[in-house]
Amino acid sequence: MIEKNVKTDFCQNVSEPVIGEGTYVHTLAAVIGSVVLGKNVMVSPMASVRGDEGQPLHVGDDSNIQDGVIIHALETELDGKPVEKNRVEVDGKKYAVYVGCRVSLAHQAHIHGPAVIMDDTFVGMRALVFRSFVGKNCVIEPGAMVIGVRVADGRYVPGGSVVKTQADADALPAITADYPMREMNKGVLHVNKALARGYLAAR
Repeated sequence: MIEKNVKTDFCQNVSEPVIGEGTYVHTLAAVIGSVVLGKNVMVSPMASVRGDEGQPLHVGDDSNIQDGVIIHALETELDGKPVEKNRVEVDGKKYAVYVGCRVSLAHQAHIHGPAVIMDDTFVGMRALVFRSFVGKNCVIEPGAMVIGVRVADGRYVPGGSVVKTQADADALPAITADYPMREMNKGVLHVNKALARGYLAAR
C-alpha cells in the first residue's frame, strides 16, 4: 500500500510517497505520507514506513526494509509550528528519520524518530533505535536497543544490550577484522537488491 497521509492538528502537510527507480514495495507493506525511498530499495511484506506524524522520512539508495520493520517518528509540527526537538539534520536538511544508503533494516527492527542511521550500517532483527544517531559502517546486533545516544562510525552494539547513556555509547567496541558480523551487511544488500529486481521483473 502506497498512499498519502491525512491532515491533522499536528500535521498540516499532505504528501504522497516518492518512490525511486528500481525500488519495490510489496503489496503487504505500507508506505504512507512524507516518505522518500531512494533507488533500488526493497520493502518487504508487513513493513510500515509511516510519514504521517513525524515528517519527512528518508531512506537512501540500495537500502532494504525487511519484514515487519517499522519506521515512524514523533510529531515534527504542532499547530503549524516546527517541533525542533523531534527533528534531525543531515547535510543541511531536516528530517524526522534519515536512513542512509546501503543500510539493512532486518526483520522487525524499529527505527523511531528522531533518528539517523548513516550509510553502510546493519540493524539486526528486533533492534530498536530511538532518538539516536548511528554512524557509518556500524552493526546493531539483534535485539539491541539504542536510545538517546550517538554511536560513532565503525562500532557495534552487542545483541540484546541496552545503550542509553553517552558513556555507554562511547565505550562500544570497534568493528575489527575478526568481528563475526563484519561482512554481514554486504550479503544482505546483495540478496535484497536481487529480490527487488526480481519482483519488479515479475510484475
